[in-house]
Amino acid sequence: MKKKFIKISQISLILVLLVILAGSLVRMTGSGMGCPDWPKCFGHLIPPTNISEIEWAPNKDYKKGIILRYEGKLIVSKRNFTSSNEISFSNWNNYTKHDYSDFDATKTWIEFINRLIGVIAGLATLIMLVFSFSYWNKKNVLILNSLLIIFGMGFQAWLGKLVVDSNLSPYKITVHMLMALVIISLIIYSIFKAQEMLENKIIKNSFIKNLVLFSVLISFFQIIIGTQVREFIDLQYEIYGPNNKDKWLNTPNFYFYFHRTFSILIFLLNFGLYYLIKSRNYNSNLIKKICIIISLEIIVGIIMYYINFPIFSQPIHLLLATILFGYQFYWMLHFKRTN
Repeated sequence: MKKKFIKISQISLILVLLVILAGSLVRMTGSGMGCPDWPKCFGHLIPPTNISEIEWAPNKDYKKGIILRYEGKLIVSKRNFTSSNEISFSNWNNYTKHDYSDFDATKTWIEFINRLIGVIAGLATLIMLVFSFSYWNKKNVLILNSLLIIFGMGFQAWLGKLVVDSNLSPYKITVHMLMALVIISLIIYSIFKAQEMLENKIIKNSFIKNLVLFSVLISFFQIIIGTQVREFIDLQYEIYGPNNKDKWLNTPNFYFYFHRTFSILIFLLNFGLYYLIKSRNYNSNLIKKICIIISLEIIVGIIMYYINFPIFSQPIHLLLATILFGYQFYWMLHFKRTN
């Protein structure tokens, strides 16, 4: 049962990472409003594949909550009914949460798949909670932590609804991303505590622990700054469109330069940590992986800048940053302060 808990925790972690990757693909393709409502999509459990499915038609059965596109606006059905030969507005209300009404089947399904992966991740964390009870009276902290993860997933789903209702408010998207990092941290903590009795070796070194903690904090901060850069890129996308990527960084803002320069500090700090770990003959497997991820992250950043954001470069950049944060947090847990 305990080994199963570790396994389902690892699966949950991978699924949350996939949600982040899918969310980045949603943002890269401009699919965030592919489904104008939440948790359903145009009022359906399975989203439409053709615009005719969300247009009014005579003699058709409509269920309460179904959303249609009518004269460039969204309307939502008040009740279950069958339409007559002419539309009767007594059966419909205007959709008032936002005024976005464009339809693109591809974007709709990209957003739907993103939500579907989120649901699967939520179910995995629920199973994780069930298995955590095998630690009753031994490591109750795992039960409490699993409950926090469930709460976090619920809160994250609610944030997702707010993001859609606000027509992709940049501030809410940023909070949505940061909450994902909190969930990842909680899952990693569960994995570490479950493995603690089996194999984890604790290193007692206050100086290195403080440096590792600092590296985690600045990586977290770097991701926050990265979200601001992403907001700037989104704005350039709206101004110049997807076919003029070479113009997106014609006039970079402060966040872009800060984000780029700050990566040098992250690089130097972590490679310095690698030198310290090697010089003291500690296990260097994790810091080695961290340094590789940082190198890859910088390479992808350079590619985005000089080759004008090739496809999938932005999701890969975010995924690497998230994996980096996860590895650093996991590594930090291996250290304890000396008295």
